[in-house]
Amino acid sequence: MDLIDGLRAFVFTAETGSFTAAAERMGISNRLTSKYVAELEARLGVRLLSRTTRRVGVTASGEALLARAPALLDDLDEMLAEVTEDGRGFTGTLRISAPVTFGEKYVQGMLARFAAPHEALVVDLRLTDAYVDLASEGIDLAFRVGEGAVTSLKRRRLGALRSLVVASPDYLARNGTPESPADLAAHACIADTNRAEPGQWAFSLDGAEIAVDVPSRFRVNSAQVARDLAVAGQGIAFCPTFVLGDDVETGRLVPVLENYDSPTRAISAVWLEGRTLPRKVRALIDFAVEDARRNGLG
Repeated sequence: MDLIDGLRAFVFTAETGSFTAAAERMGISNRLTSKYVAELEARLGVRLLSRTTRRVGVTASGEALLARAPALLDDLDEMLAEVTEDGRGFTGTLRISAPVTFGEKYVQGMLARFAAPHEALVVDLRLTDAYVDLASEGIDLAFRVGEGAVTSLKRRRLGALRSLVVASPDYLARNGTPESPADLAAHACIADTNRAEPGQWAFSLDGAEIAVDVPSRFRVNSAQVARDLAVAGQGIAFCPTFVLGDDVETGRLVPVLENYDSPTRAISAVWLEGRTLPRKVRALIDFAVEDARRNGLG
């Protein structure tokens, strides 16, 4: 058994609590992952993992090794990367997580721009509106909208998302244009349930905060679908500007309540605290900050 493979198998299994998840991260079979760990235990003469029918736990000896092994493996990866990447660009796999609509509208293009000069780099982009566990899923970097409460994550702010209240010209011609947030009570509103409070829209005017409960004709868990319904004349939507594209410029959608400001939501790159970041992850974070600035998100 290669000692490095054994250490990787142990660390991934300990972090995910599963031989299956560890095997997926290593790109090998479940059986081989278990074998690597067993051989490492035999070589060290201690039990590192406690196995039950439900999950895999970490013993006291395993905890001691887990406190140091990830940094050792990161240093090794860093050293090898510096040798290989200087000549042919970044290699290996980057596992990225992002919200569905933001990922489709922005992150996928940003990643394509980052990966363009690195032909040997594999980008594994996983889109979900759930807050994934970065350790158990083997995620190198996640892009998130809004302020997270997970203290085990480090973050770097990329920018902020602004939202607009919009409706189609046809809807406004049929139903009138709201002049104040309170007027929304008389309209068909399209609620994006990915927002923290989808049934309550917040505004500010001259420093005064205003929050109004809105009636929801449609409730959808997609900002893109909320935009599509608004374009179709089904109601008024509160959409982040990145999903609107040129809808306002072309007149497909009309902004309303323009005298009122709406809260912005932070866009951040987040990663696990306490781990040495590989060069390609650090480079991606720096690239994302600059790309967000160039695209008006910074």
